[in-house]
Parts: sequence; C-alpha cells; structure tokens
Amino acid sequence: MSNPLQGAQFVLAAHRISQLPADHGAEVAFAGRSNAGKSSALNALTSHKGLARTSKTPGRTQQMVVFSLPPLAADGGALDARLVDLPGYGYAKVPLEMREHWKQEIDRYLHQRRSLRGVVLIADIRHPLKEFDRMMLDFCFATGLPCHLLLTKADKLSRNQSMQALAAMRKSFPDGLHATAQVFSSTAGTGVDEAREAVVALLRRPRGD
Repeated sequence: MSNPLQGAQFVLAAHRISQLPADHGAEVAFAGRSNAGKSSALNALTSHKGLARTSKTPGRTQQMVVFSLPPLAADGGALDARLVDLPGYGYAKVPLEMREHWKQEIDRYLHQRRSLRGVVLIADIRHPLKEFDRMMLDFCFATGLPCHLLLTKADKLSRNQSMQALAAMRKSFPDGLHATAQVFSSTAGTGVDEAREAVVALLRRPRGD
C-alpha cells in the first residue's frame, strides 16, 4: 500500500502563530504530552525516521513545527496539505513562563487557524488521560473539531489489555464528540496504516463552520 504521507518535508518552526505558513489548504495538528511518543508517531506515519526529532529527554519540541506533504488528491483537485507538530505539553522541566506562552499560542492556533481540519491526539495507552488530553478533547467537543486519538506504546501491553483500554477510552467519550480512537505502536507498526487513513481523511474533510 502506498503511503500518501510519504515525502513530508520540514518547512519551519514557529514560536507564534503569526509565523506559520499562509492560512490556506488543509492541515492536521498533532498534540500530546511530551513523553507520549508524538515524534515517533509522526516518523512512523510519514515513513521518515528523522522527520520529527525523538529524544530520550522529553519536551524537546518547543515550537510549532510545520511539515509539508506532497499534493493530496481531493475533490476539486490537488490539496495543499501540512502536518503541524504542536509543542509537547506538561513536561516539568519546561519553564513555567514557556508553558504559559504555549498554552496561549496553542489556544489561539486552535481557535483561529482556518486551514486546521482536525487534531491527532497522542496518549500513552498505559496511563489514564491527563489534564491536557482532557482539555484538548473538551475543546474539540465544544468546537466540533474532529479528533483522532492514538493510544501509543501498545507494544507494552498484551493484545487483550490493549483492546480493553481502547474500549474503555471509547466508552468515556461524551455523546456528540467527533472523536475516533485506535491502538498504535510505532515500534511494532501496530495501527500505522489505520492512522494514516485517519489523517488523510481529516485533511480531505471540508472546513466546518
């Protein structure tokens, strides 16, 4: 199966939303706590091991990092598509002032970015959702923005444990939340094709108002 996300390229790293590329086309944002495996997921989805930086020290992504994708076939012709890696949130060693800055910038990005089509939320399957994860789901619920939840590090659990965790997560979603969820492991390759399909579906989704 060909990978429509293959060929992703680094464009820029922005400290403020005003520094992002022109607000047209379609983009999907990747969000999650610093130790949830966000960079590894991006690398697996794009078949590019060095696209997003991975580190033994969480919290290295401290800017909004934009990656361009090859033109994506969609209704009306080729679509200018991007992936946006949002700063990993919640890591204790990030200074409080920077955490507050990113809280405000992420909020502005989610509210103001017209090309944003959906969020991929990264969470460690072994742990309950954290406050940031719940805040992101609440925002998506309130605004009608679709969210696809990747429960990462599924290779650390048995298949039965992973399925139980997934079922419990889906059951916890409030009625009306436009969210889907799946198990995922960048190490074992679990759920990679499914996640790619979800990202492409979000990019092709018309902008909702």
